[in-house]
Amino acid sequence: MTQTRTTLTKKERFLGAVNGTPIDRPPLWMMRQAGRYLPEYQAVKKEFSFHEMCRLPDVAAEVSIQPIDIFDVDAIITFNDILIPLQNMGFEVEYAEGGPRVSPAVRGPEALSRVKPARFDETPAVYDSIREIRRRAGDDIPVLGFAGAPFTMAAYLAEGVTSKNLRHIKTLVFAQPDLLSRMLEAITQTVIDYLRVQIRAGADAVQIFDTWGGSLSREDYRRFALPWQKQVIDTIQGEGTPVILYVKGSAHVLDEMKGTGAKVASIDWLTPLAEAGERLGAGVALQGNLDPTALYAPPEAVREAARRMLDGVGRTTGYICNLGHGILPETPVESVRAFVETVKNHDYNAPSR
Repeated sequence: MTQTRTTLTKKERFLGAVNGTPIDRPPLWMMRQAGRYLPEYQAVKKEFSFHEMCRLPDVAAEVSIQPIDIFDVDAIITFNDILIPLQNMGFEVEYAEGGPRVSPAVRGPEALSRVKPARFDETPAVYDSIREIRRRAGDDIPVLGFAGAPFTMAAYLAEGVTSKNLRHIKTLVFAQPDLLSRMLEAITQTVIDYLRVQIRAGADAVQIFDTWGGSLSREDYRRFALPWQKQVIDTIQGEGTPVILYVKGSAHVLDEMKGTGAKVASIDWLTPLAEAGERLGAGVALQGNLDPTALYAPPEAVREAARRMLDGVGRTTGYICNLGHGILPETPVESVRAFVETVKNHDYNAPSR
């Protein structure tokens, strides 16, 4: 039997899960863990706009580190936004109360000339944010960078706003697929270069978020999401940094996600982790997948939900505990704490119950 060392640093535990090596317990971080449910975040938000919080490295580092200080989670996700690179591509991104707005929207051939890969001749703010996070947090805590997946970025470019039915991007899918492919090509190069910036700054792993990729049929996913995800992942992992791929609503495209080669697949709450593990295979680490609305429940109910999820994973490594999507506003802090404590008390080396 393989003996597992129980004095792992957070980085050793996290990278052990990514690589499927023996570890003491699952590492834990949460999507949107640095966010508006935290009073400490709200205190900072009173002084700065959301865009300023992303743009000012000292502020971004402060809010990024808050979940480590408050909950002692196992990784820091850099405070940033997936739409920031669109500004480098020459588009205006406004963070309004009803959600982000991107202009001008790209909905036809006449607008395609605007879609060119971004240049990062000067390091963007996220570079300095990660450097400052690393300086404050030290070398033993993993720092995660991230970017939007190409299809999701294209969806925001086409829609201009958060959309329920994705009318404009779906119109491109069905009526102008060649135009969409050209958009995706430029966006993909931008995403790759933006992730490289974060890795040069010190990110230990990166996640790509395809929030809208799961809205595609399996056939359309294979054409408009998979090849571009794979290009990003092949490039970044080929240069030595593991990639986590998150696709919201991924149940019907898990086999396709496996084809991207991502080291880690982040699963939403609609697919049981054991089923996802069977479909993806032992060579792909899992991440997820508690329904974020479960955290509105009282702490004891959260503990029980977390225990059920942990018992259902079906593996003793190759798993990163997380939510199936980001923490929601007004989530009770005590319920988040119950979730974190339950995971941290889950011992892979304890006798079977």
